[in-house]
Amino acid sequence: MLDTCPLMIFAAGFGTRMGALTAQCPKPMLEIAGRRMIDRAIDFGRDAGCAPVVANTHYLASVIRPVLEDRGVLISHEAPAILDTGGGLKQALSRLGGDIVATLNPDTAWLGPNPLASLRGAPWPDDAGALLLLVPLERAHARTAPGDFERAPDGRLARAGGYVYTGAQIIRADAVAGFSESVFSLNAVWDALAAEGRLYGHLYQGEACDVGHPDGLALADRLLKDRT
Repeated sequence: MLDTCPLMIFAAGFGTRMGALTAQCPKPMLEIAGRRMIDRAIDFGRDAGCAPVVANTHYLASVIRPVLEDRGVLISHEAPAILDTGGGLKQALSRLGGDIVATLNPDTAWLGPNPLASLRGAPWPDDAGALLLLVPLERAHARTAPGDFERAPDGRLARAGGYVYTGAQIIRADAVAGFSESVFSLNAVWDALAAEGRLYGHLYQGEACDVGHPDGLALADRLLKDRT
């Protein structure tokens, strides 16, 4: 269980799977059940006691920046190139501070408790490099791919299995800072941690919906409206 934890929200992506919906609107600015995804993500962080809250920007940064600034979110702008999830987090570490940070993908709809509060209340193994929030495949709505991980009884993760990463995690800053590249995916970090037996997963007591494509957006909208 962690007492404090800064939060990184990934808000820099192009949202290409959304097609025309993101031609002039960053994906995190799209609405689910009447609320912007970025606002949902910020509220999850604040309600879970995460501070500071940082978001990266790149695509249509001038559109999302005023919203982030109005909400008191620190900005890590990526230019001229987008840095991918690992590179984006690495660049933002100086703004985040702390040895352990949380990250959140805003393009997931969580149907259940606050995902960040769930992670912060979970056991944190002494040797953990990262703790990923997972759901079993049958509780992952709008999922078009197989599962991401297999989870051992002690919580350690290996690639391929029946569990899906929801888009929320807690990770040690040094696991990211140690990469020499400036542009890289968090998948590379996870693979390195898994090889060392330091990648863990915590099971979310709810459901998750992928909001990375239009069908998922429509489904998430229906599911959240049905449950409010």
